[in-house]
Amino acid sequence: MIFMKKYIPVLKRTRLFAGVGEEEILAMLDCLQAAEGRYEKGSYIFCQGESVRDIFVLAEGRIHIQKDDYWGNRSIINVLNAGEMFGEAYAAPGSSAILNDVVAVEDSTVIFFSVKKILTVCSSACRFHSLVVQNLFSAISEKNRMLMQKLGHMSKRSTREKLISYLSDEARKQNRGTFEIPFNRQQLADYLSVDRSAMSSELGKMRDEGILTFQRNRFTLL
Repeated sequence: MIFMKKYIPVLKRTRLFAGVGEEEILAMLDCLQAAEGRYEKGSYIFCQGESVRDIFVLAEGRIHIQKDDYWGNRSIINVLNAGEMFGEAYAAPGSSAILNDVVAVEDSTVIFFSVKKILTVCSSACRFHSLVVQNLFSAISEKNRMLMQKLGHMSKRSTREKLISYLSDEARKQNRGTFEIPFNRQQLADYLSVDRSAMSSELGKMRDEGILTFQRNRFTLL
């Protein structure tokens, strides 16, 4: 696993390895059956309906969790950046198939970890293994909170209310009135489940009314 040593600083920043030192993480890679996967922009890492038996950490790049309906209408469920994790919702043995597609929107490198190995303390009794299990359940709780936050945006009745809800949360999260969001216009529309043209029109009205200004994905709330 020496070839993965360059990813240790990224892994150390993840929720999965919170409180675990770099040397300990390196020692645990064999125990957790870590494997590397590389994906070009536009490649599917998982497809809806597949069974997921691994948790992965994004080491490099950017990934969308998304879902297309029968007619090709797309909804972006979440965005993952380097250091973030996916798959923990399917960690329980016997979990059903994945409900969404997982797509690389940039050239990306992913580190996979066996769910079975994470949940089963190994015979060598790694000192920090139990901490990783605790971190896993903490991450599941955090992911549920984020999903509830998104449901809060989508529960708003109008496109304007959805935009205000999302942009307000981003301003609070980044602790400033001027901030960048991780979406282009089409992706933002997909994330909020609104029509792109109607959303762009509403943003223009909000700008004209002095509520906000924007340039590409950079916004300022006034």
